[in-house]
Amino acid sequence: MKIETPNIPTKLLSKNFYDIFYEEDPELGMCEINGSTFENEVVDRVFLYKMVIKNCKFTNTDFRNISITDVYFENCDLSNCNLSNSSIHKVIFKNCKLLGANFSESSIGNVQFEDSVLNLSLFGNSKLEKVIFRDSVLKSADFFDCKLKKVDFNRCNIDGANFDQTSLNGIDISSSTFNELVVSINILKGCKVSSNQAVQFATLMGLKIVD
Repeated sequence: MKIETPNIPTKLLSKNFYDIFYEEDPELGMCEINGSTFENEVVDRVFLYKMVIKNCKFTNTDFRNISITDVYFENCDLSNCNLSNSSIHKVIFKNCKLLGANFSESSIGNVQFEDSVLNLSLFGNSKLEKVIFRDSVLKSADFFDCKLKKVDFNRCNIDGANFDQTSLNGIDISSSTFNELVVSINILKGCKVSSNQAVQFATLMGLKIVD
């Protein structure tokens, strides 16, 4: 699947994330941030744009209503961050830790999660379009009542993930692994699975397979 990638200038100013408090509005852009620690903070309606963020810690920070556009995150820890009611577009999260991160009721488009940990992350009631989860771990992630369009799970661990009330029509999970999933059987139609996964679903449905 072809998706849009962040459009970031090659020349960027170096900044610290706390510089956001010196701006008239809570926004940062056209810069690179490396090694900042911004934990346990509360800042509403942040706007991040056209920037690179590497090796930063944002654990337990409340970023609700955040807008992120054309941003590249690498080696960052956003565990237990509140990113609910957010707008996240043309963003890459590479080798990031997002344990328990809350993306609920958000709009997420043209976003890639690569080599990242999203265990217990929350996406409930969100719209995801053109999103790729690649080589990532999403154990017990929550996708309750989401709208998924052109979403791929490539070589991911999705064990225990919750897709209740979420249509998986057109969603390809065939290269991913799980022992169990929470799904609504009536909206599994059109989900792309491997032959082994088909047997797993049959077992989850209570069917007994006889050779």
